[in-house]
Amino acid sequence: MRAAQAGMKPTLPKRFYKEAGVEERDGLFHLTLDGRVAKTPSKQALAVPSRALAEAMAREWAGQGEEIDPASMPITRIVNSAIDGVTPRQAEVVDDLVRYAGSDLVFYRVSEPARLVQSQDSAWNPILDWAKDTHGARFTLAEGVMHVSQPDEAIAAVRNVIEGINSPFALAALHVMTTLSGSVLIALAHAVGPLDADQAWAAAHVDELYQESVWGEDHEAMERRRRREADFRAASEVFHLLRT
Repeated sequence: MRAAQAGMKPTLPKRFYKEAGVEERDGLFHLTLDGRVAKTPSKQALAVPSRALAEAMAREWAGQGEEIDPASMPITRIVNSAIDGVTPRQAEVVDDLVRYAGSDLVFYRVSEPARLVQSQDSAWNPILDWAKDTHGARFTLAEGVMHVSQPDEAIAAVRNVIEGINSPFALAALHVMTTLSGSVLIALAHAVGPLDADQAWAAAHVDELYQESVWGEDHEAMERRRRREADFRAASEVFHLLRT
């Protein structure tokens, strides 16, 4: 299977530039390759409103070897998606994020075993307390996996927070963090709330970490989680570099 998968890997393009840099033009910071402005896949200028974010992209491009591997450039991928995908459909992205609030990971709890109950409470209750105390969003919890409807007022409060993030780059980063964690509340509590990246990622994997503590670690599952964590942290970096 590994041999077959290796044979299916796409051929990576050769590196065609020597230096990656940043150039300010018209209030935006453009990624440059040998002095020429880089483009997104849809041929738009690869430019961001933050020098710190542009420099992070430049480091990714400068760190490439003889071939260009997009998988090793998560910040650039997020910026590309923000420019080509989020900017023309910003309202749709907001709606998609709000939908997560209707069935968020942190709403669904177990009744046993006691150690997992405690782990869920310790990781998730502070997030719900933050949503309630800071944004007035009060959610309904449930045991098991049966869907429970959430109050319209709570969903509206989440929408208000998300709509306050009007940068397509920040929205793209928030969307990545939400899909990787399975929780818009975890993503928001990290992006604009009290959680750091370590706490947010751990909160998204309470159940998985508990199962590993009982049954042992699965190497492939751990490798998948590491790759996803790298993308989560890249999205976190994008979000926070926009404020630098």
